[in-house]
Amino acid sequence: MIKHKQLRLRSIVPIFAAGIFVFLLYIYFLVPFNDLVQTFQQVNPFYLFLALAVLFLAHGFYAFTWQKLLEMLSVKTSFLKAFQFTWVANFVDILVPAESVSGDFLRIYLLSKEKSGDAGKIAASVLCHRLLVTLISVLGLLISTMYFMLYNNPPTLVLEIVATIATLNAAVFGLVIYIGAKKEAAEKIVNWTINVLVNVTRGRWKFEHQKELAVKTMNKFYEGITVFRQTPKGFIVPVFSSIIAVALDILIMALAFLSIGPIENMISLSALIIVYSSSAIIHYIPIVSGELGTMEIFLTTMFTLLGTQQTIAIYTAATVLIRILTLWVRLFVGGIIVQMMGIKSLTTKTT
Repeated sequence: MIKHKQLRLRSIVPIFAAGIFVFLLYIYFLVPFNDLVQTFQQVNPFYLFLALAVLFLAHGFYAFTWQKLLEMLSVKTSFLKAFQFTWVANFVDILVPAESVSGDFLRIYLLSKEKSGDAGKIAASVLCHRLLVTLISVLGLLISTMYFMLYNNPPTLVLEIVATIATLNAAVFGLVIYIGAKKEAAEKIVNWTINVLVNVTRGRWKFEHQKELAVKTMNKFYEGITVFRQTPKGFIVPVFSSIIAVALDILIMALAFLSIGPIENMISLSALIIVYSSSAIIHYIPIVSGELGTMEIFLTTMFTLLGTQQTIAIYTAATVLIRILTLWVRLFVGGIIVQMMGIKSLTTKTT
């Protein structure tokens, strides 16, 4: 019997513990403890419950966008399925080091099991969904940064961070667009991968069937890309729903600040969009990983650099509240949906 490891929760615990420990060290050395406690004591739970409702609404619009992209490719699926699969994808994104990409592959896999023969089209819809949301985030980052610069003097470090993120995203975005537009490039990648596998196994294993399946899937993928290029009007609804989803995600951050006090005394809308967009783009870049620790430090630092308050305790508290909503709630709900759907292979070891 050949054993293969699936996603095991016990192997993830040390990673989560290490991330929490790093963030706690950051708080210990840089954040006045008494100020942080005082800030948490004044939190208004009403805004947090409102943010929780907004979180589910935002996720609904993300799922709706994907469903509409699938419909453009004549792949029919219910909104409930799209909603469930995107929650499960978020769950895996949080747990698996190959951040964001792992969830996309899972969406393709889960829906392909129900829509046999449509894996290529489903892959095209997932890619288009990712590019659409990324493009909106990048535009939000650039526009909000320019607006912020008109009325404020942002620290050089912020501009360097924005430039670095934009450059990394442009490189990844350009590579994906190139492969999506050039079928020959994808064929070379498939042939190269098969040749590597043949050489590694020294010809003992034959991959003709896998190559045939890969080519078939790739052809379906490029059929889907062609449909997208030929029906630009079909993007009206997906683009609109994606913008709403992104706006709702930003609203979650705003509500976390409102739970602490008047938001205008802490951070401007343009600064909030800069922080959200930059953090979202970092998440979307597959070469960047790490949900815990580094992201909390990044958010706290950006809020502090761009905010109007002088105390770091406020921005640390806001970061903790935001991460409870956008990380731990998604992890908890995604785990429940995994159990409800009976996707046991994600959390167990099979043979």
